[in-house]
Amino acid sequence: MNSFLKISGDYSEWHVYKKAVIICDVTELFINRAFNTPTRTIDQMRQAARSCKQNIVEGISDSTISAEMCIKLLGVARGSVRELLEDYQDFLRQRQLQIWDKDDQRTIRTRRYCINNNDAMEFAAKCRERSDETVANIMITQIRQIDALLAKTLKRIEAEFLAEGGIKEAMSKARRQQRGY
Repeated sequence: MNSFLKISGDYSEWHVYKKAVIICDVTELFINRAFNTPTRTIDQMRQAARSCKQNIVEGISDSTISAEMCIKLLGVARGSVRELLEDYQDFLRQRQLQIWDKDDQRTIRTRRYCINNNDAMEFAAKCRERSDETVANIMITQIRQIDALLAKTLKRIEAEFLAEGGIKEAMSKARRQQRGY
């Protein structure tokens, strides 16, 4: 049998998706705790975190039939998470709180922890124990990691497309093989 569909599989096991869940959950924890009054920033942060996660889900799911749509949606996820990065940096800067340098030992420790831990509940529990300043810096580190993961994922999908083509090519090939051409 000539099959041309590449069913995308279980996105919940993808590393990039697990990171997006952490970002979504910790952002919700953060905004509920860090902002005393309702503000547009709360809505923006919530929507950016949710958009990142949801666009990863939709992009991976749509990859079965469209590399183009997958790339577009993962690009939207990347844009959303970068917007969230700006919100966390704004929070710290506007309150004259420290933004950890990339070579700061706290950043290095956080980077190691983020790389090796994908349990959203455990991550959120650890963040509940820390100050808003620390949580914002942890999220900046986590966001930079998912940004890099999304970039790698996009490059991988691009390479697969260049090597194998898209669904229209696969459909034509499968049809020709079915007919014995």
